[in-house]
Amino acid sequence: MDAKELLHKVDHTILNPTATWEQVKAVCQEGLEFQTATVCIPPRFVHWAAQEVGNAIKICTVVGFPNGYNMPEVKVFETEDAIRNGADEIDVVMNLGLAKAGDWEGVLEELKAVKQSCKGHILKVIVEACQLTKEEKMDACRVVSICGAEFIKTSTGFSDGGATVEDVELFREYLSPDVRIKAAGGIQTFEQVQALLQAGADRIGSSKLVECYRKKYL
Repeated sequence: MDAKELLHKVDHTILNPTATWEQVKAVCQEGLEFQTATVCIPPRFVHWAAQEVGNAIKICTVVGFPNGYNMPEVKVFETEDAIRNGADEIDVVMNLGLAKAGDWEGVLEELKAVKQSCKGHILKVIVEACQLTKEEKMDACRVVSICGAEFIKTSTGFSDGGATVEDVELFREYLSPDVRIKAAGGIQTFEQVQALLQAGADRIGSSKLVECYRKKYL
């Protein structure tokens, strides 16, 4: 698979807190140009982006981002609001405090509520793998498999670690076969993409790969 084909598996991302509409609009146009899987943008801009791109590209946004400790009702509201505004896919941050306390039933109930509020749209659960022990990652795989989410996602990109081949391999081993993996956080080269896909990832989240492609191939 060449680099341009790899871009079709990328959620082309802009989530930095200083992002302006002009920057988000540019990311949308790049997503259209390079036919990325989605553009992943802040909730504030979803409505404008939906008007900008119509149905030409899928729009992804984030919920409970980046810390995940919002009340479940807040995450449900964010999800419903994003979908009303035109989001096609939701990336929600798992409640890490509940996970660290061993309250996996609490994590599951929250994720089930968010999944229900997605009303058939794709849900990805961000587990912030760099903050979890191996046993916690295994528990996260179990809960994500049960809750009905379509994807587990490695990282927000806002913590102290990002996607690793080792985490992707572990997720693939312990997830239900029908749950896909989104690797995100610190991915800047197509060599990283190839390694993560070979390890079992299905989707890549990155803000750097379109720029990388332009510098290397155009």
